[in-house]
Amino acid sequence: MYQQILVPVDGSSTSMQGLEHAIEVAQLVKGRLRLIHVVDELSAALAMDAYAGYAGDWTGLLRENGAKLLEECRRKVEAAGVTVDTVLRDTLDGPVHEVVTQEAANWPADLIVLGTHGRRGAKRLFLGSSAEYILRSAPAPVLLVRSKEQPAEGEAEPAAERKSIRVHLPSGALAIE
Repeated sequence: MYQQILVPVDGSSTSMQGLEHAIEVAQLVKGRLRLIHVVDELSAALAMDAYAGYAGDWTGLLRENGAKLLEECRRKVEAAGVTVDTVLRDTLDGPVHEVVTQEAANWPADLIVLGTHGRRGAKRLFLGSSAEYILRSAPAPVLLVRSKEQPAEGEAEPAAERKSIRVHLPSGALAIE
């Protein structure tokens, strides 16, 4: 049924949750995954701020970080016994959601799995929603994996649920929202 599963990854916790679910689906149906990472204009602009003082090739650095992320994710998928390949798109011709849906059509994907913040209302309006765009224009079914609930502002996370924090430099794509 879902033999070819496309998974956009950007290193965010939400995209990693999407990857986890995609691995589980692929194991169940004996399918394969294609991981895609997109370097886009907005991320490049944000990275310039994050790398203040760096005078090198921004796009090259973003591609390099994207390739490292894809390699890390590929190893994780292979360790789970799932066939996987990776695609790094660095075209600046369109927004992330268009590149993802185009890849889904060209491959062709039977399913797209992606993490989402599940934002609603004004937060979604101000930040946009790549997941919503993908959902509306995808050539295949889309499985949206919502991020885990975060504690309310001012509310402490239970000690048993705290995890170490791992900071990634911007890899070139925004979190799929």
